[in-house]
Amino acid sequence: MTAPMDPSAVRRARFARLHDAPLLPISGTVNGRVASATPIRRILQQREMLGLLVRRDIKARYKDSSLGLIWTLVRPLTQLVIYYVVVGQFLGAARGIPDFAIYVFAGLTIYGLFSEIVMGGVGSIVGNSGLVKKINMPREIFPLASIGSAMFNFGIQLVVLILATVVLGVAPLHADLLYAVPSILLILVYGCAFALLLSAANVYLRDIQYLVEVAVMLLMWASPIVYAWTMVRDTVGNGPLLEVYTNNPITLAVLGFQRAFWVSGDVASAYPPLLWLRMGIALVIGLVLVVVTHQVFRKLQGNFAQAL
Repeated sequence: MTAPMDPSAVRRARFARLHDAPLLPISGTVNGRVASATPIRRILQQREMLGLLVRRDIKARYKDSSLGLIWTLVRPLTQLVIYYVVVGQFLGAARGIPDFAIYVFAGLTIYGLFSEIVMGGVGSIVGNSGLVKKINMPREIFPLASIGSAMFNFGIQLVVLILATVVLGVAPLHADLLYAVPSILLILVYGCAFALLLSAANVYLRDIQYLVEVAVMLLMWASPIVYAWTMVRDTVGNGPLLEVYTNNPITLAVLGFQRAFWVSGDVASAYPPLLWLRMGIALVIGLVLVVVTHQVFRKLQGNFAQAL
């Protein structure tokens, strides 16, 4: 009969095995490289949780509200009235842009999607710190949930935009309506890239969320929403500065969405040439950016629980 082992020897042997066991970092690196297939598979496996987070964000936004989803329309409609009256009538922008209200609302609708994705994504990790610290799940789910809730609000505003064009007798019954597809894709791709990057950075530097608020506001005025792209062209001329401005993916998305739903402009001069090609190139670059920011996110997520 063998003698029982000394408990201290058992503990030492256990600690030795733990010491020799290889560490598996949460960022998912294998041999110094970031593996991408595993987290994507885990995100797909957690799609039910993603749906729950989206529904929770939507319900929480209108919790204890008497008007509920009507508040989704209050902000864009208020902005529309302000821009139409102040910029359109007082400053005279409406005199150079037919159906100025449709033009502005189309721009506000697509830019609002980008704004909600980024603003919701930047605080998504910090706002769900309890889940991050207690539940083992892909942390990418939290910024992705901001995309889902933003798409819900965007869908409501899109319905209002379509109804407005019908009421005003300028329904977009033309082939250029297809421009809406790459416009939405551009916003989703770049919004996802920025949401992943900024949500991770905000964990370690909380000032990021306030800087993003300022940047989103400035980017809105840097996009042709309340003024025409032709005004920028006439001001800066056909040169490198105009190309830099035009090839901004957010500018391209706004121009494409306006071309889809605003039928009162002169297509030959109201938009930059080769708009389809510009949007396609921007979309490819955006997909690369998503891959890069996802890898950065996974590198940074290893210390989320400690930082929170």
